[in-house]
Amino acid sequence: MQITIYDTTLRDGTQGEGVSFSVDDKLAIALRLDDLGVDYIEGGWPGSNGKDAEFFERARALNLRHAKLAAFGSTCHPNKTAETDPNLNALLNAATPVVTIFGKTWDLHVKKALGVSLERNLELITDSVAYMKSKGREVVYDAEHFFDGFKADSDYALETLRAAERGGADWIVLCDTNGGTVTRRLTEIFNQVDRTISKPLGIHAHNDSDLAVANSIAAVESGAIQVQGTINGYGERCGNSNLCSVISVLELKLGYKTIGRERLSRLTQVSRFVAELANLPHRNDMAFVGRSAFAHKGGVHVSAVMRDPLTYEHIDPELTGNQRRVLVSDLSGKSNVLYKAAEMGIDLGGNEDSLKSVVKNIKELEHQGYGFEAAEASFRLLLEKTQEQGLDTAQLSYRLSSPMTTVTFCAG
Repeated sequence: MQITIYDTTLRDGTQGEGVSFSVDDKLAIALRLDDLGVDYIEGGWPGSNGKDAEFFERARALNLRHAKLAAFGSTCHPNKTAETDPNLNALLNAATPVVTIFGKTWDLHVKKALGVSLERNLELITDSVAYMKSKGREVVYDAEHFFDGFKADSDYALETLRAAERGGADWIVLCDTNGGTVTRRLTEIFNQVDRTISKPLGIHAHNDSDLAVANSIAAVESGAIQVQGTINGYGERCGNSNLCSVISVLELKLGYKTIGRERLSRLTQVSRFVAELANLPHRNDMAFVGRSAFAHKGGVHVSAVMRDPLTYEHIDPELTGNQRRVLVSDLSGKSNVLYKAAEMGIDLGGNEDSLKSVVKNIKELEHQGYGFEAAEASFRLLLEKTQEQGLDTAQLSYRLSSPMTTVTFCAG
């Protein structure tokens, strides 16, 4: 089954603390996302700032081969008609084939944030969607705060979705905007909506409970055929659903088709590219694409992985464009040393005593406060010095030039 991937890195992702893309950055990322094979790229909110308006103007020259570009905005102002609303007309001026409109679902927001009656809010939703449809646009309707709204007043929350249906929305996306819905409850609500609404459904999950990926996957299993999210999970507060994980789980674990297995191997590269342009460190601990995702440190683990990677790896790292790494530390065993030596093209010659001595001295040095995990060049020097001198490493004296970085070995 095909699941549509809707990327909002260039809009929702930029709301994350520390994330800021120039227009050139956004154009470059859009091309990478298109090459990755995502189906929709949400470029920004043209009615809210000049940068996004410039992006859409310049994006007309982009030769997107697969993805559709979407402009984002709200339902019309309560004191305006859809035809006279500046925000809606800014969406049209963006000249994208797709527009995404969000509207109020939670009665609390309708009364407190929007300041209108429940009935007027329904009119705003229907009229805004219908106006975009009358202009030939594909319309994605984002039901903001849907799950909180459903918990507060399920009948009204569902009525807002019907209002979008009446307007002719092509997609209806349920948003866990505050990110507070636990997976079991989200599934229960999604199943109720799926029985009520005939339009294709999507999910837009935030990560405030650290459940955005789990909730996105659960929504797909409950009937969603569109998943919204961002590369690396960037987004406001705790972020959005991380598409790097969502895509990988759907493709590799559940048998859904998203971007396809061939393009999946580009995922790690795209993840790092977006992090670089965001001027943020690429998180080592990210599943599937992080540098540590397939890193092995414990000697028992490395010994097993050398026999069969499946012992401590849930997938082949190359499927997502990542790679296996073995670390050297005080937790290392002979397998770590052998693996790293082979990786460096150093033949230890099967000298068991020498191998044991290398492991022993690494552990002793680490106990003194020095580290090899982040100083692979020092580890290489140790191995090379052992070979050059023909000595057991226990016979080498050590002079440590700086803790945790470089270790200098002197034959004595």
